[in-house]
Amino acid sequence: MTLPVPIEAYFAADRRDDADGVLQVFGIDALVRDEGRTYRGCQAIEAWWRASKARYQHVAEPLDWSEERGEYRVRANVTGTFPGSPAVLTFAFRLEHGWIRQLEVGA
Repeated sequence: MTLPVPIEAYFAADRRDDADGVLQVFGIDALVRDEGRTYRGCQAIEAWWRASKARYQHVAEPLDWSEERGEYRVRANVTGTFPGSPAVLTFAFRLEHGWIRQLEVGA
């Protein structure tokens, strides 16, 4: 499966537990929505990612993806130390100029 470059780079860095690699694919004023909270900007996104990794020790493996009206939806099998693991979650990305502009993680 071939994902758009910034999305593939996000999942690859996430698998390596590479915070710098994750941050390199987000635009400066990007935002992330996860578990009912919103994180805007690199510092907030880094704090979200590090806290999430520490809490859940998760790994996300993309299963498939689709694109509609500029939104890239990646279904991924996510395993970790959370109730219901493993679970299939949807990562909805919006890209802008080769960067991730927005990411929303949900069921």
